Amino acid sequence: MRVVSVLLLWLLACAAQAIEADRLVLAAREQVGVTLGYDPAYRRLSYPGGDVPLATGVCTDVVIRALRQQGLDLQEAVHRDMRANFALYPKHWGLSRPDANIDHRRVPNLMTWFQRQGWSLPIDQDATAYRAGDIVAWDLGGGLTHIGILSDRQGPDGAPLVLHNIGRGAQEEDILFAYRVIGHYRPASQQAENRS
Repeated sequence: MRVVSVLLLWLLACAAQAIEADRLVLAAREQVGVTLGYDPAYRRLSYPGGDVPLATGVCTDVVIRALRQQGLDLQEAVHRDMRANFALYPKHWGLSRPDANIDHRRVPNLMTWFQRQGWSLPIDQDATAYRAGDIVAWDLGGGLTHIGILSDRQGPDGAPLVLHNIGRGAQEEDILFAYRVIGHYRPASQQAENRS
């Protein structure tokens, strides 16, 4: 059983390494005009590969769906890591154990998982520090967090647009610096490419 677990973790790591920024942006953009609503209700999901109906979702679902198109199932990856390292994840929800139905749909859990994968980058107020395909998290105030994927398109000030769902379905908008950035992530394979 231990060998199977190690093999599955290795396969997940390989999938994470193969993420391409342009494909991630396109996968997020494909949700615009399709995911038309916002519904944060708790739902029972199949596992692995579970999803809420495509017509709805929350901000994390944009990221989850885009990464899943490249072979990274955040539902499974986050759940496996939380099962092995539950104490390292936020305790905002009073849970005593992981829940594969919801854990991957919570911004603080995704932030923790991305950080644990070596995806974290410095937070910067300079738009040139951000690239298409980067994942950014924000503090909206009042205890609310948000997450989205940066577009290959730019706003008038040169900042990348954001592909996200903040309440009106999936959108592509100029909001990178509209809220306080609390997380900036880029898959480790993309970081290595940028250094080459």
